[in-house]
Amino acid sequence: MKDSILRDKSLAFAIRIVNLYKFLLAEHKEYVLSKQILKSGTSVGANIREASFGESKPDFIHKLAIAQKEINETLFWLELLKETNYITEVQFESINNEAIELLKLITSSIKTAKRNLSSD
Repeated sequence: MKDSILRDKSLAFAIRIVNLYKFLLAEHKEYVLSKQILKSGTSVGANIREASFGESKPDFIHKLAIAQKEINETLFWLELLKETNYITEVQFESINNEAIELLKLITSSIKTAKRNLSSD
C-alpha cells in the first residue's frame, strides 16, 4: 500500500514540477534554474518506479536512496527560486510541503526496507 502511495504522490509531484517549469519559462523567461528543478523533481518519481522493479532488495533500497537525494536537491532549487523571487512565498510553501512529505515517505520506505533486509 505504501509503495502505491509513494508512486502516486511522486507522479503528482512530477506533474507539479513540470507545471512549475512551464511557469518559469513563460512568466520569467528563466531557463537555467527551471531546467535544474525539472530534472531533479521528475527524477524522484522515475527512481521510485525503477525501485519497484529492483533486481534485489539492495537494488530497491539503492534506487530509493537516489530518489531521496533527488528530492533533497529539488528542495534546494525550490528554496533558491523563492529566495531569488522567481516564486512567491505561497507558491514555495505549497510545493515545498509536498516535497518534504515525499522526502519523509521515501526515508520511511528506505528504513523499512533496510529493516526487512536485515531480518531475512
